[in-house]
Amino acid sequence: MKVLFLHGLGSKPGGTKAQALLNAGCEVFNPALPDEPFDIAVKVAQDLINTEKPQVIVGSSRGGAVAMAINSRGASLILIAPAWKKYKVSKIIKSAIVLHSRADEIIPFEDSEELAKGNSDIRLIVCNDNHRMKKKETLQKIIECVNNSF
Repeated sequence: MKVLFLHGLGSKPGGTKAQALLNAGCEVFNPALPDEPFDIAVKVAQDLINTEKPQVIVGSSRGGAVAMAINSRGASLILIAPAWKKYKVSKIIKSAIVLHSRADEIIPFEDSEELAKGNSDIRLIVCNDNHRMKKKETLQKIIECVNNSF
């Protein structure tokens, strides 16, 4: 399964979540997204979607905002503590699975609640973690979401 993993601000390719997806047998595309400007990160992601045609797009924090700003071309969206409000991305998305922790110290959990409110096609999964979302049980939930996203 082809997965595009979009990392967060200050992160780089090959991090814990991308590695967990690789270890789970996914073919992972994990581009280096520039910290600024935001629209260049969106272009990098869109170019990869257009050429590689991933089945699933996973975006973490700022990468979640990038995932919300692109044309997914039918790929399933999995958003991990998406920073959509911080980057002023429209909260209107067709469908997604959102994983977030109430203990997130960087992106308020309420942002994900707002994203899911009133949209039955957005499923919010509460994780017992912090913003980094690197605990073993959280990584397992991410993998399960990817495997069940069809």
